Amino acid sequence: MKLALLATGGTIAGVGTAARYTAARLGVESLLDAVPQLTELCAWHTEQVFALDSRDLTPAHWVQLATRCQVLLDTSGIDGIIITHGTDTLEETAYALSLLLKAHKPVVLTAAMRPATDPQADGPANLLQATHESLTALPGVRVAVHGEVIAGEKVCKQHTQTIHAFAADETPRPAAHIPLTSDAELPRVDLIHAFSGLAPDVVAHAVAAGARGLVIAAAGDGSLPAALLPALRSAHEAGVAVVRCSRVPHGGVSRDRNADDSAEGWIPAGRLPPLKARIALLLALAAGLDPAGTFARLSGDPI
Repeated sequence: MKLALLATGGTIAGVGTAARYTAARLGVESLLDAVPQLTELCAWHTEQVFALDSRDLTPAHWVQLATRCQVLLDTSGIDGIIITHGTDTLEETAYALSLLLKAHKPVVLTAAMRPATDPQADGPANLLQATHESLTALPGVRVAVHGEVIAGEKVCKQHTQTIHAFAADETPRPAAHIPLTSDAELPRVDLIHAFSGLAPDVVAHAVAAGARGLVIAAAGDGSLPAALLPALRSAHEAGVAVVRCSRVPHGGVSRDRNADDSAEGWIPAGRLPPLKARIALLLALAAGLDPAGTFARLSGDPI
């Protein structure tokens, strides 16, 4: 069997110690060489797609990575793909890939909380786990880290320091593939996190700056502050897609519950958390899809 190893940078390729390091310093061949067992398990095709700290990745990088992955997935002789990635935005890339790819083979992302030169580096073990997962798993996007395997659409980072930093959230499994060409124009979609005393002019500023979509991570059951309503209505009238979700991690936001979504033209996020709601909205707009229809297929019914 033959796997493709695509490196994007991150802590797994970092130099230093866990207390202070520089991400994305080592190349893909160094990652492979650090785990001698890997070449005994299968043949390898390697590519250095990016060399970035994942905090610096953008939606354009998701599309570039997805485009390359799809080519490899459709290549005879490649049986699966492993992507090494930084932990900071791993959940965003994994969710984007779960929507963008027709993953008829395994696509496994892995990462590390400690850099490669740390005495207790966790990257080699995670890369070995990802390899076993790629060789034995069913098709689809997933994340393999520290003995856990999490569906790509459900993964979320839940701790800033411990190596057991990832868990699964309530995100439903994707019910829609979003077809996006590599030259698609990616719109600006802003995420506004609601808090007590939020000034409504943040909405106007986002629209003036060119946002084509807004995701409002509201309090409670998607409760929008009264002061924000005129600005959101103006945004909607200007053609900006408005998605209503919650900053609360469990439960989701239902249509017309706690707000008149149908009358206002807003889109309830269902069980999609804010980060993933933004990704779904951004990709839907970029693909020219109806945002409301896309969310109806992706968001699931809140509990």
